[in-house]
Amino acid sequence: MCDSVDEVTRAVLAKNDGLAAGLREALARRGVSVVNLLSSPGSGKTELLGRVLARAVERSLPVAALTADLATENDADRLARSGAPVKQLLTDGLCHLEARQLRGHVEGWLPAGTSLLFVENVGNLVCPASYDLGESLRVVLMAVTEGEDKPLKYPTAFGSAHLVVLTKTDLAGPAGFDEAAFEANVQRVNPGVEVLRSCARTGTGVDTLLGRVLAVRDGAPVHQPPLAPRPHTHTREGAEAGLVP
Repeated sequence: MCDSVDEVTRAVLAKNDGLAAGLREALARRGVSVVNLLSSPGSGKTELLGRVLARAVERSLPVAALTADLATENDADRLARSGAPVKQLLTDGLCHLEARQLRGHVEGWLPAGTSLLFVENVGNLVCPASYDLGESLRVVLMAVTEGEDKPLKYPTAFGSAHLVVLTKTDLAGPAGFDEAAFEANVQRVNPGVEVLRSCARTGTGVDTLLGRVLAVRDGAPVHQPPLAPRPHTHTREGAEAGLVP
């Protein structure tokens, strides 16, 4: 019996990790790689993802996307304009996604032949950082308008990223953004991680991001962040995640 908040938290995360491990294996057997996108609200994550999906559709790549929000289907409507299969996941107030939610929405929906699934997590850099979704790649995004010290304020999120994407770079000048300081702060919490520059408005970085994601799908090595989710021994729940059709 758990007798402290820390023990309860560890138990919840351990159960999630078991489910995530099983889901990762089940999707891998189907040839599906999952990209988990994390950022604060307003980072431009949805707009950039929409551009990436549209480019993938232009190239006839088998992609799909799940987008998570507390309420509304606004982001799903926006992403669907890309022509890719999109599904909205409403969390009903929960500030993050968990592996059980992803499994439930993937089952019976993910189109046959899909090899790349983008998951747009809830806009939040705190809770989502602690939950493994069974992803192959965790991408943390940040807009230049958020300030160059954000990696230091949210070390768990940035320290668990396989890739960092800087967005809205066209606003760097007006925002007085110190890119050198930002890069140094990122490397302080996640040494060696790549930082991509992007601007959804101009299309800058769209092809580069898609290329990085496709490389991982095709077996390219992934950066190992210091706070990467650690695999756990499978629980019964983890094994059941293998029931994804």
